[in-house]
Amino acid sequence: MRRTRIAGIAVLLLALLAGTPMTAAAHGRPAPPHRTNATYFNSASVDAADPFVLYDKASGSYYAYSTDGADRGWHFAIYRSADLATWQKVPGGALPANDANQWGNTWFWAPEVYHNPKTGLYFLFYAARSDANAAKWFGYADFEEPCKVGVAVSRSPAGPFHDIANQPIDYWPYDPNYHDVNLIMGPDQKKPPATEAEGQTAPLGTYLPFIDPNVFFDRDGRIYLYFSRNAYRNWVWDDDLGKYVEESNIYAVELTGDWWRDPSGQTMPTIAPNYRDANRPAGDTGARKDGYVRVLDYDHDKQSWENADVNDYAKTNGQNKDRRWEEGSTTWARTVHGRTVYYLTYSANNWQTPEYGVGYATADSPLGPWHKHPGNPVLSQNATLGMYSTGHGSIVASPDGSQLYYVHHGRPTATTPDRRLYTERLAFDPRHPDADGNPTLRIEQSTGDEPIPSGVAPYAIDASVSALTLAAGGTQQVTADVRNADGGALALTNPLNRVTATIGDPSVATLSDATGAGVQVRALRAGHTWLRLTYQRQRADGSYATVLDRGPGNPGPVTVTVRVTVTATP
Repeated sequence: MRRTRIAGIAVLLLALLAGTPMTAAAHGRPAPPHRTNATYFNSASVDAADPFVLYDKASGSYYAYSTDGADRGWHFAIYRSADLATWQKVPGGALPANDANQWGNTWFWAPEVYHNPKTGLYFLFYAARSDANAAKWFGYADFEEPCKVGVAVSRSPAGPFHDIANQPIDYWPYDPNYHDVNLIMGPDQKKPPATEAEGQTAPLGTYLPFIDPNVFFDRDGRIYLYFSRNAYRNWVWDDDLGKYVEESNIYAVELTGDWWRDPSGQTMPTIAPNYRDANRPAGDTGARKDGYVRVLDYDHDKQSWENADVNDYAKTNGQNKDRRWEEGSTTWARTVHGRTVYYLTYSANNWQTPEYGVGYATADSPLGPWHKHPGNPVLSQNATLGMYSTGHGSIVASPDGSQLYYVHHGRPTATTPDRRLYTERLAFDPRHPDADGNPTLRIEQSTGDEPIPSGVAPYAIDASVSALTLAAGGTQQVTADVRNADGGALALTNPLNRVTATIGDPSVATLSDATGAGVQVRALRAGHTWLRLTYQRQRADGSYATVLDRGPGNPGPVTVTVRVTVTATP
């Protein structure tokens, strides 16, 4: 088995308040014994980037939302899975490109979906860029990265989602203390001033472009939006390097709850009143300038692993900027020794390179102060496993809530252009606490065979007919349907799943045109026989194994038998 264990991140109690968006609670209790021999492995066969995974109890299925992979005319691919491992693409995508309220024109990134079980609504948060509004929103028509966050709504996790309004969230984050060195840079906007003193001659203040939304529902009912400030327009002087580096940082703002409670789904999220105009400089009579809370940046908590791209300008002969990234965050909470501890995962370094990885930080409050884990990164490239560019994932519980998984993107080789979907087991470890007494969490980064998530089994299999009567020479297609314990349909079109067929008496009937889900039965002569359909899963070595259920009353293979009767030729 090709596996490596990585110490790191800790675990969430996924839902503690009624009406929070997560439906399965992961308490970190020991998992019950698996009732099946079924396994999965990371085949790296699904194109997906920045995946966010939601478990939908009503359908018994997981839904993964991805930046990449949507069909033409759509934004954000949706993949559905009954086991968090074998995925099937939902036709189209999450958000129609021609939505009547669409305000963005490109860079549709980082979708996340939250379900309110009280209203039945699903909310899609996403980032996009609007070049037409660059001057209006950021003050300059040539502003290179005019990004903001929008919200769409649906009554189904499979969509389609539709924008609530023809504009992004009404939020105008402004940094009044930033010297906007882009205004004194050359036309290529890639080489900053050579000295800090020169940079400080630039005008003060800039509006923040922002991406990678993550919504956190706290135990006290308050709601927070975490986001990544684009690196663009954020040149930070590095005393250690003696130069400017352009950085993305993670910030947060509190949201009101009106949008979450509105049963019509027509209310846009708004920021809490105390953030409105909080960063307006004295004497400024211009447009609104909203506040935010700094969550993570490099300067306040330096870690060397985040420096993979700080010399890119020289390495690429001026093609790329010197940059750092802290982006793609996920925030959650758990109880440690009677107190609430907040954990935030984030990704650092350039997503286009193998060095993209995941770290985490902890805090005693949703707004910090936050402290990075000294053992970062907790997920990174592993040449032995053939896994690179690991990052920007989300955390989700097994169907029964006893286990946690981290679903992220990565690449099977250092040069693979497209990002792929990976599912890793998470387990927090109180035996190895950090300096504050908080359990650490190991990520079982793996491309080998792993047990399926707890609660997927026992399986149920049915055939399209219970009995079949054919005249000699006749044919009929028989298909199978395999479902998990919550009724979610397995993706039998995915080659990681298959159903095999066996005929009892091959002189009475024969089989042909077998597919992953069924087979064609051809009658040969009068008589009686049976057709047996058996569920199998592919293993990491390419072989298939018959799935066994070991629960009470169902101790054997996952099979269904169809009676076959062949009559004489009419």
